[in-house]
Formats: sequence, structure tokens, C-alpha cells
Amino acid sequence: MSGSADRLPRLLALVPYLMSHPGAQVGEVAEVFGLSEKQLIDDLQLVWMCGLPGHTPGDLIDVSWDGGEIIIDNADTIARPLRLGIDEASALLVALRMLAAMPELAEAQGDALPRVVAKLERAAGEGAAAVSSQVAVDVDASPDALPRVRQALTAKRRLSMRYYVPGRDEVTPREVDPMRLVMVDGRTYLEGWCYRAEAMRLFRLDRMLGVEVLDVAADPPAEAEPMDLTQGVFRPSPTDELVELEVTAAGRWVAEYYPCEEVTELGEGRLRVTLRARDEDFVLKLALRLGDTGRVISPPALAGHVREEAGRALALYSRQT
Repeated sequence: MSGSADRLPRLLALVPYLMSHPGAQVGEVAEVFGLSEKQLIDDLQLVWMCGLPGHTPGDLIDVSWDGGEIIIDNADTIARPLRLGIDEASALLVALRMLAAMPELAEAQGDALPRVVAKLERAAGEGAAAVSSQVAVDVDASPDALPRVRQALTAKRRLSMRYYVPGRDEVTPREVDPMRLVMVDGRTYLEGWCYRAEAMRLFRLDRMLGVEVLDVAADPPAEAEPMDLTQGVFRPSPTDELVELEVTAAGRWVAEYYPCEEVTELGEGRLRVTLRARDEDFVLKLALRLGDTGRVISPPALAGHVREEAGRALALYSRQT
């Protein structure tokens, strides 16, 4: 436990331990925490630089270990159990309710999550309970999609569906060997091997217009591996076209929201962003969404198309007025 990543939680545990064990010896405490005596003393030297805001001697924790006996004082605040604020408790409640809504956890969780929610409400007080009563998380899915997807996963059967692709504004037939349900950014997706694309794909449940469980065993090929979703759902391909944009300070969210090949600071909060676009419609929608907070620089033909589309959109507004 001597690594820097473990030090903060160790210190947070060390102070209450010393408060509840007055007169503890350096060797004994080092053994309890799995440290050498030198490592423990290094931690104690850090403890006496901690305390409440103000950082005067009266605000800091007082600790000494002369003769091997550890004496700690002025640490009552950190030794007391922490209470969550209403905003912190509310954030945890929303996350817990989102977990409870995840289909793959519905059977496994039993009554564990409801009990945790109830304890959290009690611990945070009446204010959090009032907020909790107004919090609800819904899984946005077609009425028959979720139960049929779960049925296919349980029975290991292939799915047939009609799937809406917003980027092309079209509905496509798909046959999919389902592998798992995942939740990303509050949306529930089916991950599986798509026989139309001959690759792993994610399907949002609320874009499934019809789902049927086939009497065919799901048999994804050996190369079907779960996708890495740590960077989000959007996964650009090396063959996608490189697009360069310039955005103002109000458009910097693009660099945080989408995977970028290059991001350059231009001063005054502006950025030049290079990213890969899956298709032209994606760039058009992004550019129109940015409005006057960003513009497409290259490729030139695409930049011209964006200007034309923006002009058409503005013309529609002028007609209405």
C-alpha cells in the first residue's frame, strides 16, 4: 500500500484509527497498515501538514511520535463520519437509479439497490429524501425491444430487427447475434455481431422499430470481441475523411465530445480541431449545430457544401418571418 495512488485513502483511514487507538506504537500501526516504519513516519509527517482551511497552527492536525508512541490531536473533524450534501446525495441517487434501470442488472441486484438508496436517503437527511422522490431514470426503448433482447440474450438466439439509422435517415433490416446490453451516456445499447455489416455493432434500443427472436442459435464468429467503450460510442475509422474545423470558446466542447486527431490552441479560447467524419451528413449536422461558434475549414468542397446548407436553412427562417 505504499504507492502514491494508495496514499490518500490510507491517510484518511490512518487518522481515525489513531484517534481511536491513543498511545499506539509506531511498529504496531505500521504492521496494521502493511507498511514499514519509515513509510508510516513519512505518512505522519504529511498528516501534520493537513487540517482545516486557514492553515494556521490551530487549524492543522498535531501529531508526534517521540519514543515510538503516536500522539494525535486537533483531528476531530476528520475523525467524524462525513455527511453528504444534498447535491452529492442527489448525484449518487441518480447514478444508483440508473444502475437499477440497466436490464442486465435487473435480476442480479435483487433488493440490494433499493436498500442502498434507502440508507443513502437516511444518511443524507430530509433534503436528499425530498430530492430523491422527484428523481426518476427511464430506459428509453421501444416497448417490445427490451424484453425481446433480454429473451434472446438468455436463450442465446439470433435477433431480427428493423433499425433506424439517423445519419442516413433510413431503416435497415438487421440480423444480429446479441452479446450484451450496455449503458453509455444514459442510453441502453445492444452490442452484438451484425451480419449486414459483418462486424461488431452497437444498436440503441430506442431506434429498434421491430424486434423478433429467431429460432436460430446465436453463433458469433471468433473475431467478435466486446468493444472498448471507455471513449464513448462514436468510433471513427482510419478510412473516414479528415475534417478540420475552427471553433470559438463557445464551441470548444467539440474537442471534448468527439475523438480528435489534433487540437491546436489559436488564442482567445479558439481551437483548430481535426477529426474523422463517418459521413458528410455528420459534418453538416455538427456545423449547423455549432452555428456561429464554429466553421469547417477543410476539405474545401465539404466547407462549401456546409455554407450552402446553412444558407438554405437561413432562407427558410426569412420566409417564415
